[in-house]
Amino acid sequence: MNHEEQPSPTFTKPSLITPKLSALLPFAVFLSLFLGTGIILTLQGVYSAFSQLPASIAIIPAILVAIYAGMRIGTGSLNQQIAQFISGAGNSNITTMCVIYLLAGAFAVVAKATGSVDASVELGLAIFPDYLLLPGLFLVAALLSTAMGTSMGTIAAITPIALGFIDSAQLDAALVAGCIVSGAIFGDNLSIISDTTIASTRSQGAHMKDKFKVNFKFAVPAALICLVAFAILGGEVNHSISSDASLIGLLPYAVILVLALMGVNVFAVLVAGIILAAVIGMLTSDYQVSAWVNDINSGFASMQDIFILSLFMGGLSELVRQQGGLAALTKAIESLARKLSPSNNKRAAGFGIAGLAFLCNFFTANNTVSIIVTGDTAKNLATDGELSPAESASLLDVFACINQGLLPYGAQALLLGATLKISPIEVASHAFYPMVLFFVAGFSFWRLTRKNN
Repeated sequence: MNHEEQPSPTFTKPSLITPKLSALLPFAVFLSLFLGTGIILTLQGVYSAFSQLPASIAIIPAILVAIYAGMRIGTGSLNQQIAQFISGAGNSNITTMCVIYLLAGAFAVVAKATGSVDASVELGLAIFPDYLLLPGLFLVAALLSTAMGTSMGTIAAITPIALGFIDSAQLDAALVAGCIVSGAIFGDNLSIISDTTIASTRSQGAHMKDKFKVNFKFAVPAALICLVAFAILGGEVNHSISSDASLIGLLPYAVILVLALMGVNVFAVLVAGIILAAVIGMLTSDYQVSAWVNDINSGFASMQDIFILSLFMGGLSELVRQQGGLAALTKAIESLARKLSPSNNKRAAGFGIAGLAFLCNFFTANNTVSIIVTGDTAKNLATDGELSPAESASLLDVFACINQGLLPYGAQALLLGATLKISPIEVASHAFYPMVLFFVAGFSFWRLTRKNN
């Protein structure tokens, strides 16, 4: 996720738990209800189909299934199952994401009310040529995320500005969301201070600079392809620049970017932005303290659904982990990887590590946790396949981040969807960078192993 979100010790090694593939059933229940309902209603022509059954409601039957399954197989009584659920919901990664949601929501509303968003939009529209507005958003998100080491912090800082672009330049909200999440995932994967980088290099015994060099070969070609795609899809943006917005409104964003680049904690960064935006509003217009308080409350309320879903997802993941679901997943992929190519152990090991990270993140919706859970198995595969620590760390990080960027129930898509008022499905479907990176990284590694074997 990011360097402020430290891995929680509550996620123990999968080897300490008996693998049980059927323990993954609750996730199947959740995905069937959430995605199935949205798809059916879309086919029926229902407006905003995927919002008709919120994910925070669709996950409740899955939690009940997981609790019942845990009691049935003997991993604990009802009280113990609930305690496990609460432990997962209280994981430090989950708590960190939830607080970021609240602060990001408050900042977005306050910045909009005090004119900071309008000022940022005007400057952005003036700097970028019409045909480079979307690529520009991608580059800003990519550079900021690389410097900060956090995709969530980047999205929280940039999305309010993007919301103004959408309103002023009549941009497709889903396409803008795709630009932002693409750039954010680029940095989250490549940054040497990201939690995913820290977790992957430590678990594989790799040096960060070596892992960066391997990652760079995958990330840059994928980013260049995305820049071209966003330039083509963005086309000509019709807009007019007004002179109403005051440049002082840019100050909250300038301060946020400077503080973020200095490595200040993302919580402190967002709180500073909320306070500074309010002060500017009070000095330049008739913005009252009572309005500020109401705007903060409105921002908090706008994040209610994803706040609840994140808590529930953390609890569900812990129940499934305790029942052996994640351990069974890693064991199955490890076994499959060893059978893929007996004559090319390096290629088999690499694709096994990639599959581990990708699929485990599909069930945990947390790329840092998925790396922690699969780290030992990935290291064993790398040793058997004679992969360097940097290569295994890079594959682990790359494919965990790829999956995170494509999950409609992942933190990034949920935050963008809630802020831009679109379905997280739309966000995930326009996240072109993770899609391109999937093929670029896979093809590059296939060519590398073909030359070396």
